[in-house]
Amino acid sequence: MSERSPRRIPEATVARLPIYLRSLLEVSEAGTATVSSERLAEMAGVNAAKVRKDLSYLGSYGTRGVGYDVEFLVYQIRRELGLTQDWPVVIAGLGNLGRALANYRNFGARGFHIVGLVDSDPGKVGDRIGDLSVRHIDELAALAAESHPAIGIIATPASVAQDVADRLVAAGVTSILNFAPAVLSVPDHVSLRKVDLSIELQILSFYQQQQQGHGVPGDDGDTPGGRVAS
Repeated sequence: MSERSPRRIPEATVARLPIYLRSLLEVSEAGTATVSSERLAEMAGVNAAKVRKDLSYLGSYGTRGVGYDVEFLVYQIRRELGLTQDWPVVIAGLGNLGRALANYRNFGARGFHIVGLVDSDPGKVGDRIGDLSVRHIDELAALAAESHPAIGIIATPASVAQDVADRLVAAGVTSILNFAPAVLSVPDHVSLRKVDLSIELQILSFYQQQQQGHGVPGDDGDTPGGRVAS
C-alpha cells in the first residue's frame, strides 16, 4: 500500500468515508483481517469501482486477490476524517432531541467528546445529563473559554437557531451541525452541516408512495425499488 495521497478528496468521497469506516468497524469486530472492495461495497451500498476509487484518494489500493487490510484502512480513514484526536462538542438545546444526542454513548468511541450542554429554558438549566449539568445559553462564552469546543450541535427550535449559531461563532466554535429546521448564515471560516429530519421523512414518503404503485400523474413507472436516495 502506498503513502497517503496529497490529492484533494472530492466532497462526495468524504461523505462516503464515514460509511466505509462504520462497515470496516463491523468487519473488524467480527475478527476479519482483510476485506475485498466487493464486500465493502455491498456493506456501504455502492459499487466496488467507486470503493476502489474513493480509497485511492487515501493512497490505499489494497492487494490483488487479498483485498484491504482492515486495521490499516480503519486507521487511514480515521486519520483522513480527523478522528485520531478527540473533538470537544457542545450541544445547544436540551429538548427531546438534544437529550437523546447528549445520551448517545457512541460519540466518545467515534472521536467526539461532549464538553458542554446549554439551553435558554430556566426549567432545564441545572439538569444533570450524564456527567454534565445543563448551563444557561448566556454562559456559552464562559463554557467555551473553559472547554474550547470545536463543534457545536444546534437542537433548538427554528426561531432561535440563528441566534444560537451567532453565539457559537462568537464563542470560537468553527464547525456547526444544525438539526433545527432553519437556514442559517455563518461566516466563511465556519463549517455548517444541516440535518433536517422532516425533509428526510418527506423524501422517504415519496419513495414509499412509489413502491406502493401510487406514482404521480405522468409517472413512467420507473419506481426506485430498493434504491437509496442520495
